[in-house]
Amino acid sequence: MKIIRTVILVFSVMNAIPSVAQQTIPLYPAAIPNSKEAPDEEKSETKDGITRVSKISRPTLTIFQAQKTTDANAAVIIFPGGGYRINAIDHEGLFVAKKFNEFGITAFVVKYRTPDDMSMEKREIGPLQDAQQAIKVVRQRAKEWNINPDRIGIMGFSAGGHLASTAGTHFNSPVISNTENVSLRPDFMMLIYPVISFQDSITHIGSRDLLLGKNPSREKMDYYSNELQITSKTPPAFLVHASDDGAVNPLNSIVFYENLIRHQVPAELHIYQKGGHGFGMNNKFTADQWMERCRNWMVANSWLK
Repeated sequence: MKIIRTVILVFSVMNAIPSVAQQTIPLYPAAIPNSKEAPDEEKSETKDGITRVSKISRPTLTIFQAQKTTDANAAVIIFPGGGYRINAIDHEGLFVAKKFNEFGITAFVVKYRTPDDMSMEKREIGPLQDAQQAIKVVRQRAKEWNINPDRIGIMGFSAGGHLASTAGTHFNSPVISNTENVSLRPDFMMLIYPVISFQDSITHIGSRDLLLGKNPSREKMDYYSNELQITSKTPPAFLVHASDDGAVNPLNSIVFYENLIRHQVPAELHIYQKGGHGFGMNNKFTADQWMERCRNWMVANSWLK
């Protein structure tokens, strides 16, 4: 009898949790730009609870439609981290999208291409093409997904933060076809322990090497050092980092924040004393939940009600 009651209780709890509607579609409806004909060698591995997808040459967009939206009808496009070598697709992507659904926000996870000379004509623009395409698709289909086209933000973790900040600072330099003149500018950015700079003193060398090669020119390093690309038109930003991040120097977030302030761009920066790198939504060294800080920031800026 006790077992039956337990089964009934579990069944009742599961039915009480609203299901998350999700769908995965190809990011490009036709040919993938800047691609070479190559076999699909994509590989997914799960270790220590983290799923890593590597050798991505066929980018996708996974839609997490919020069941209960707010009046603001905001949306967030998420770029997982992984040093431009992999996409940490779950704990920096799919799980985060589900959390945004709890806030009443429709979220999109981009499985973006990892730079590779075998599958790309020009490796350095491949991820940015996917980021710009994601913004374009979401904005074009905003009505279909019940979102406000003027409240579309982006979020990136680690190297995904570099990709997001590149999309947020290079939106006037399209690397995709955009004959419809859809705005590629995100309305806001959320950058979580991000790689920002490709300057020798603070960069994450692995991310830079994979995107630009081992001996990039000074011009390319500066162009993809996103703290140097900020203008007064750069979208507002929310940043999170840990002081003891041994992989991506917290100065990445700091210099980006400082230059945002210099250009009078609204910004908020949270740096935790401990946390290391790659903690996803849950920094085990603090009871503070940065996703709640993020939610409060969105409310303060009227992207969420």
